[in-house]
Amino acid sequence: MNIFDHLYNQDRFIEAKDDYSDAKTVIIGVPMDFTVSFRPGTRFGPKKIREVSYGLENYSVYADDSLENRSFYDAGDVDIPFGNVKKSLDIIGDVAKEFLDDGKIPLFLGGEHLISFPIIKKVVDKYPDLIIVHFDAHADLRDSYFGEKLSHATVLRRISEHVKDKHIYHFGIRSGIKEEFLYAKKHTHMYPIEVKAPFLKTLDDLRNRPIYITLDIDVVDPAFAPGTGTPEPGGCSSQEILEVVSHFKGLNIVGFDLVEVSPANDLSERTSLLAAKILRELLIGLG
Repeated sequence: MNIFDHLYNQDRFIEAKDDYSDAKTVIIGVPMDFTVSFRPGTRFGPKKIREVSYGLENYSVYADDSLENRSFYDAGDVDIPFGNVKKSLDIIGDVAKEFLDDGKIPLFLGGEHLISFPIIKKVVDKYPDLIIVHFDAHADLRDSYFGEKLSHATVLRRISEHVKDKHIYHFGIRSGIKEEFLYAKKHTHMYPIEVKAPFLKTLDDLRNRPIYITLDIDVVDPAFAPGTGTPEPGGCSSQEILEVVSHFKGLNIVGFDLVEVSPANDLSERTSLLAAKILRELLIGLG
């Protein structure tokens, strides 16, 4: 027996494998929260999600399967220049392209929601008919926020400018300004407030299409996930979001991000644990 069999590395997700070449999926952390408008701290999300993953079993009751049977690699965090939004987004996009060019499915951990924009731009380059599935409490469809075009509050608007019309599906949205909902009515598929029921109804439309899923943890009610930058009461339960994730299996998911986990706002760590559990279920479902 190797002495290292008794050690574990909390700097990577539980059961992450050592061999990058054989990995189907790759986890990448993005510790960025430069445009957060309420409570900062999501830059610490990737590290905490990895750390608490060791409090989970590698076996999933939901899937009757284990992470032991999955080949995935944890590449660590993107090294970004603190405070420089534009350069950081360029670097994030370049990193995403590298993994896509290697034929991997990238799974990004935020960090704020703006990180999705450069990633999805690169995914669209590879998959021009890409569908975006967006779980969130907020529409994020503002054209600008306090005069800024690049913000966590504008990210889905910027993304909508790079994908085909009506190729974005929003679930769980319960906050935004009137203009965002008018824009969604014209250009996207918006399902306000509810999560599971409308998602299940759209599954047939989503099958056999390249899909990128962006999941903001604040889609979950703050009673279950208080550790986020902009909590919004009235969301779904942790059980419901896990049931939704269980239906990702069989979809053609070509990229994913989980954003807005802010550990400092949840001393119980249940938000980070939920994020880690979502990631576990996703990894098992991807096969």
